[in-house]
Amino acid sequence: MRVNPVKQRLREGKESIGTWLSLASPIAARALVRLDFDWLTLDIEHSPVDWETASTIFGSIADAGGIPLARVPAGRHDHIKRVLDGGGFGVVSPMTMSREEAEACVAAMKYPPVGNRSLGGVMHAMNFAAPPAEYYKRANDEILVVLQCEHIDAVEKADEIFSVEGIDAMFVGPNDLRASMRDASGADPTPDAFEEALSRILAACQRHGIAAGIHCFDASAVEMRLEQGWRFLALGSDISLLMGGAKSGLEALGRSGNSRVANY
Repeated sequence: MRVNPVKQRLREGKESIGTWLSLASPIAARALVRLDFDWLTLDIEHSPVDWETASTIFGSIADAGGIPLARVPAGRHDHIKRVLDGGGFGVVSPMTMSREEAEACVAAMKYPPVGNRSLGGVMHAMNFAAPPAEYYKRANDEILVVLQCEHIDAVEKADEIFSVEGIDAMFVGPNDLRASMRDASGADPTPDAFEEALSRILAACQRHGIAAGIHCFDASAVEMRLEQGWRFLALGSDISLLMGGAKSGLEALGRSGNSRVANY
C-alpha cells in the first residue's frame, strides 16, 4: 500500500507545498500533477464540482503518482466519508469553530476503534494501490487530517481546538480570517492586527506539534511564511495560475490596459 508522503513530511517537521484546484477540471488536475507540487487540493466547498468528477480527479492525480486532497463544503461526516471513499488521501475541513467540531472531523476520517468512519467502497484502495482489506487496516496511518482555522473566534480557542489528537495540520484561509476581524463599519483589520492573529495561530500549532498552514497568493508570500515557521502552504490555485500566466503574457505584448478583471 502506498504511503502518504505529505503526512510523512509533516510528521518529520518538514515543509509541504501544493496548490488548489478550483476549476473542477480533471484536465487541469492531470496537467498540474506533473509539476513539482507535493499535493493538489480539490476545493469542493467553493467550486461546482460534483462527486463523480471529484473521484475522477482524485484518480487522475493518484494514478500519476500525486497526492489528492479535498476541502469539503463543511466538516460533516457524510462529506468527509465521500471524499475518502472516492479516493482522497486527506481532507481539509473548513471553519472549525470548536473542540467538539474538531473531534467530530477527526473521528469521521478514522476507522474504528480510533474513529467512526464506516467501511466500504473500492476507489480509495485503488488510489493507494492496495486491496480493500489492507486499506482498511492501514488507512488511519495515511489519511491526512487538516482542519481550518479561519475565524477570529477560533483563534481565541486555539489551544482548546488544536490539542485534539489526530490533527496533522491547521490551515488558515486568510480571506475568511480577515473578514471575521472586520469592525462594525465593515473595515478590514489593520495589517498589524491580522499578522498578530496569524502569529497566535502559528504559536498554537507549534505548542501542540501540528503543522501550521496558510494559503499564499505568490511565491514571495510562500517564502516569507516558510521563514516564519509555516509548513503546509498552498501556492495559488489552478485558476489564479492560469490567469496570472495569461496576464503576464499579455503584458509582455503591451496588452495590459484592456483587462476585464482587475485582480484575480
